[in-house]
Amino acid sequence: MNISHDEFNQYYLPYIQLAANQDIVLGLKENVISVVDFYQNIPSEKLEHAYAEGKWTPKDILLHIIDTERVFFYRAMRIARQDKTEMVGFEQDDYVDAGKANNRTINSLIEEYKTVRNATIALFDSFSDEELKSIGKANGSTVSVRALGFIITGHENHHNNVIREHYL
Repeated sequence: MNISHDEFNQYYLPYIQLAANQDIVLGLKENVISVVDFYQNIPSEKLEHAYAEGKWTPKDILLHIIDTERVFFYRAMRIARQDKTEMVGFEQDDYVDAGKANNRTINSLIEEYKTVRNATIALFDSFSDEELKSIGKANGSTVSVRALGFIITGHENHHNNVIREHYL
């Protein structure tokens, strides 16, 4: 992957390594198909099951993926638009608790995922090469727009691997 290590916090390296494709937009498009298929085929009895105390269910994980994509989408847009204001982090566990994904149907979560992903695809497809290389500050670290694009698909691939290992 043609991305410099100074474009992101090293915490995100495993996600970047799991990115769906060298081309961000193509990776986002490929993943929407595979992720929708993946969640549609999780057995219904597993969707609201946590494999251990304090762990998320597959529905919680999907909503976490959606929420995180929204946060990273917003960061990418601000950085590409040359907003120099540092962005704060977010507490993922609080988002999951407040999201109450297990009160929703898997189909409603999948539809929300597809809506968010289509917006992300449109945004990243609009970026020039220069905008993709733009650097900003988020959660105390520098990050480029293109790093955020790779992190989005790598992050969801990571969590879907966790589901495969612990739930299926």
